[in-house]
Amino acid sequence: MDFLSDQLFGGRRIRVLTIVDNFTRVSPAIDIRLSYRDAGVVAILERIARAYGRPERIRVDNEPVFISKDLDPGAWLHGVELDFSWPGKPTNNAFAESFDGKFRAECRNAYWFLSLDDARPKCEACRRLQ
Repeated sequence: MDFLSDQLFGGRRIRVLTIVDNFTRVSPAIDIRLSYRDAGVVAILERIARAYGRPERIRVDNEPVFISKDLDPGAWLHGVELDFSWPGKPTNNAFAESFDGKFRAECRNAYWFLSLDDARPKCEACRRLQ
């Protein structure tokens, strides 16, 4: 999992949560919001778990949302290891960084996002093409 920052056409900042499976190289979800709370990330992971099953490990960086009171106990409860990359070492999460680069080139740089409701279907279409 990784977060990207972007902005809407009017200048309002948005956050994009990208999730990619290191084994299959498939992205089960891209989620776009103005901001994230840890409970929001947990809800997205639960939705993915219902569709694809639970992973053994989730590689994340040291974002405050990933070091949270909701995500860590939930992962532990379901036997999922949170694997934190080293600070300042994006190569520790190479598949996510590679996916983010493709997503940036093929979606974020290709479209203006007028609103969250405008951005979501565009990003979902790009996710399906990756």
